[in-house]
Amino acid sequence: MYLRDVMTTDVITVKSNSHIMDARRLMEENKLVRLPVVDKNDNLVGILTKKDMDKLTLPEPNPRDILEFSYSIAALYRIPVSQVMHRDVVTASPDMTVEEAVALAQKKKVGALVVTEDHHVVGIATTNDFFYKILNKVLGIGEKGARIEVIGGGEGPVLEEILSCMNKSEQKITTLHIYKPAGKAKKNVILHLDTDDVGSCFDMLKGKGYKVNIRKHTV
Repeated sequence: MYLRDVMTTDVITVKSNSHIMDARRLMEENKLVRLPVVDKNDNLVGILTKKDMDKLTLPEPNPRDILEFSYSIAALYRIPVSQVMHRDVVTASPDMTVEEAVALAQKKKVGALVVTEDHHVVGIATTNDFFYKILNKVLGIGEKGARIEVIGGGEGPVLEEILSCMNKSEQKITTLHIYKPAGKAKKNVILHLDTDDVGSCFDMLKGKGYKVNIRKHTV
């Protein structure tokens, strides 16, 4: 799976010469927390976040000098996005694998990657994109069927025998993932099957001496 498979393509951007309050309205109207910033040629030049704008506080009203207060408000509204945005944007290519993309986001400690081609914004991949479009698919979240966990079943020859049991009991595997519990030497395997009727394969695995659990899930 590549970044182009999970990124959001209808990206809302803001011009670098736009006023900061225009950017704020754009964020509020579209319920966004960040905006890629582009120049007049639509080249990416920065990124603006809600946190950046929240740092721009309104001056305290001064009843003794309403005119000065009015000028301060007007000046705040005239601040261009280019003065507030971050220029060191973490970008990625649409052909980057999701493994590379997640590693990059974690290394840079950012909640989103701006996806570019030839300096133009073609997408954005956020933490939600990674969760909903990758993790949900791997774990089968929202899909029907039982999940069977086999303790220690994630090791080579053992996994082969487990899969053979699935075939013999004519069970269709929707998803499969292997993980190593903290402090344990061996890996477990979780099999997401396309049915809730898993009695036959459950009994077969138990009969072979495996410790088997039925994982809780919601649909």
